[in-house]
Amino acid sequence: MRLLRRLHLMLTLVVLIAASWGAGSLTAAAEPAEGKVYVIGTDVTFAPFEFQDINGDFVGIDMDLIQAIAEDQNFQYEIRPMGFNAAVQALEANQVDGVIAGMSITEERKQKFDFSEGYYDSGVVMGIDKDNEEIKSYDDLRGKKVAVKTGTEGYSFAESIASQYGFTIVPFDESALMYEDVKTGNSAACFDDHAVLAYGEQQNIGLKLVTEPEPGASYGFAVRKGENQELLQKFNAGLTNLKATGAHEEILEKYLGENAAGKAPLSRLELLQASFLPLLEGMGKTILYTFISLFFAFIIGLIFGFMKVSRNAWLRGIATVFVDVFRGIPLIVLAFFIYFGIPQAFGFTMPLFLAAVLTLTLNAGAYVTEIIRGGIQSIDRGQMEAARSLGIPYRKAMFKIIIPQAIKVMIPSFINQFVITLKDTSILSVIGLVELTQSGKIIIARTFASFDIWLMVALMYFIVITVLIKIANRLERKVGQHG
Repeated sequence: MRLLRRLHLMLTLVVLIAASWGAGSLTAAAEPAEGKVYVIGTDVTFAPFEFQDINGDFVGIDMDLIQAIAEDQNFQYEIRPMGFNAAVQALEANQVDGVIAGMSITEERKQKFDFSEGYYDSGVVMGIDKDNEEIKSYDDLRGKKVAVKTGTEGYSFAESIASQYGFTIVPFDESALMYEDVKTGNSAACFDDHAVLAYGEQQNIGLKLVTEPEPGASYGFAVRKGENQELLQKFNAGLTNLKATGAHEEILEKYLGENAAGKAPLSRLELLQASFLPLLEGMGKTILYTFISLFFAFIIGLIFGFMKVSRNAWLRGIATVFVDVFRGIPLIVLAFFIYFGIPQAFGFTMPLFLAAVLTLTLNAGAYVTEIIRGGIQSIDRGQMEAARSLGIPYRKAMFKIIIPQAIKVMIPSFINQFVITLKDTSILSVIGLVELTQSGKIIIARTFASFDIWLMVALMYFIVITVLIKIANRLERKVGQHG
């Protein structure tokens, strides 16, 4: 029991440290030196418009553009990289003030968002593997698969011609994954914006363009319809000034011109060295989210676990509903509902850190409830009956006789739940949580070195989980010895 008290104290300290860290970062963003700080959502894997460079800074046409406009119009902003679909949903849910992510201005999107003047004229092209000599046009796609990125103009264009040319659409959430699917031969081609594929071809990602750009919509900066009109006006005014001074053209030329910088060649060792620290930071956040979430999940599990073995039918019913609901909802759906659905329904902004911890806590709490319920019910009922026959009160018998024995039964399941929750943090990358998996995606978007980076990510998960399991097994043995 002393070991359990020490563990409780350690987890409490972790929570306090995380809370102060999170509060400090939120305060810095929420209390600028002067004026409002606008939160701008963006993609993480859409070079040359937004991507992370080797120094960990987000760069690209959109990033340079918003920086130049903010300086011209004297406003402050905070970039929140979260993936295109997540950024659009966050804007719809009022979790961000605006989105700049190579977002095409379409009539459908105008129903929900207000757009700035266009800052880049888009056009969809088809890309294939650089060694593919068979596909020359859309006619050659019949009976084949085509990779597209969801929510983009490339996806809409593919849908519009799929039946005519007889190909099957394979959707992806990120450009890098889409390109890898083509390079591995799973898909014959991909559709993407001309600037993006042209930049990728220039960076030697292994694809080449085989069609001329289709007429497309312009890219625009988006805000929620009827809201943040001041920000939209500032963006338009700044864009006008940049175009007048030639700064807008300079930004485009920097990434798309003939003299645009190509990708600096890195050896495999150099790539691993450059990627290690960002991945290590992501691993640290993964462990932090896991410990905090399981701390609260354990508290919730204790409450509902005792309710499930209660003699009160109402308490058992409430606990059963809790377990059924949060075990029955897929984690990714729960994350979307908490981070996007609830704030949109009730009109408030939820911090990403809170949404991530809440999602993991509720999910793990339902399983911990069942672990505690199963552990208690695994103890022979005769022991409780014998204690009561000796005049020992029910509560005292539960905590002095039943629970100590049940803990030994529960520990292996707790260890297993710890490992599951640690791995589940990777799912929360879909709402923009930058943990280990998301860190890997961001690096791959810049380097296109899928094998090397995913191997590093897998090894880091393996090492951390193995070490934690060894520590937990040692704790289990010590508890058994003290029991």
